[in-house]
Amino acid sequence: MRPRTRVESFDLDHTKVRAPYVRLAGRKEGPRGDVISKWDLRLVQPNRAEIPTAPLHTIEHLLAGYLRDALEGTGAEVIDASPMGCRTGFYLTLLGEPDAEAVRIALVEALRGVTLHEGEIPGCAPERCGNWRDHSLPGAQAWARQVLGDEVIVQETIPLS
Repeated sequence: MRPRTRVESFDLDHTKVRAPYVRLAGRKEGPRGDVISKWDLRLVQPNRAEIPTAPLHTIEHLLAGYLRDALEGTGAEVIDASPMGCRTGFYLTLLGEPDAEAVRIALVEALRGVTLHEGEIPGCAPERCGNWRDHSLPGAQAWARQVLGDEVIVQETIPLS
């Protein structure tokens, strides 16, 4: 048996995109006109690199706050920012649909926040996190600096041929 529903990311040609990037991966309009937008925040090149779990987990915890702060004033609210299973980036789900450049700027600002973060990792305690021991602030900062070493672009969707 196979799923009936197609998954957008499985139709993206991962060999032709260029990370780091932001890409509008989906858009849904609710019955009252509310828009939910899903963004592909790709930090590293698919099939060439992947972020180890401890730094990725720490980036996830830090982006949870820094992305919300960076998107303030865009008319969009963060619903969720979740790491991709392939460990090459994150999916960002927003209530609202800011333009791609606003999301790009927010990602860059949030990653700068990761590089400058000092002190505790938000939510890094056994009662707040399901795997609180699997974190690395130095690793997260090194990966964020590496991503910011390249220009973060707005990537158009490149479907499989």
